[in-house]
Amino acid sequence: MSDRATFLVGRRRYESSFGAVGLDLDLLAGPRAFVPFAEAHAEATGSWYDDDVCEAGALVDVDAKVLLVFAWEGVFASTRTRAAACELLRLAWPGWRVRWLYDGQRGLRAYVGAQPCTYRSRATAGPVLEPGDPELAEPDPSVLVVTVGGRCHVLGMIGDQPVDEGPALLERLAGEPSHAGYSGACEGGVHVDPRLRRVGWWHTTRQPWLAEVGERWPGWTVTPPLAATRAAEAREAIIRAHASAL
Repeated sequence: MSDRATFLVGRRRYESSFGAVGLDLDLLAGPRAFVPFAEAHAEATGSWYDDDVCEAGALVDVDAKVLLVFAWEGVFASTRTRAAACELLRLAWPGWRVRWLYDGQRGLRAYVGAQPCTYRSRATAGPVLEPGDPELAEPDPSVLVVTVGGRCHVLGMIGDQPVDEGPALLERLAGEPSHAGYSGACEGGVHVDPRLRRVGWWHTTRQPWLAEVGERWPGWTVTPPLAATRAAEAREAIIRAHASAL
């Protein structure tokens, strides 16, 4: 088992088998400490990690003063602590544009012009949790909420975002335990309206396949998450500015 991370300093790429652990603390040391730390890893010249197995990453563009970051776990990923952690990060990187990558390593690839991974044919499904499951008593449970019409289901965030499953998600949840409602912390959600054939979804961590989610629901209207859309637009603006400066 490993905790893969990708670091980029400019266009130079470095990989770490266990760099995802503690990346938040490494970044909070600021650019003068983090850049040498990243460059101390072996430079990668071959293929990238698959986007769905790279658990954390950061890109440092020293010339443009841009920092892009994502992580599956830790204070940056948690909804309880992300706002405070990102504020500390901005203080540690004064004068830098700091952006969270909702599409994970795919966002790093986009910045340097590398091709994304091929979209997988099947999604990995997370388990459906019953009411009273011990994980729901945690202050920061790793769960998602899926509502189908008037039913509410809570799923463990172990596999992919359930929206990746397409209409097969409805078949999987039919007959599964439902909740009267859920108001606890969660990492994302999906709402499916079978009558209108509409799907809305959101997430707080990373979703490498942002651009392809609509393809998983042929004949349905899929509304992407607003926060992720705005983040992607901001990242594209940064990429354009970066490219024009080359």
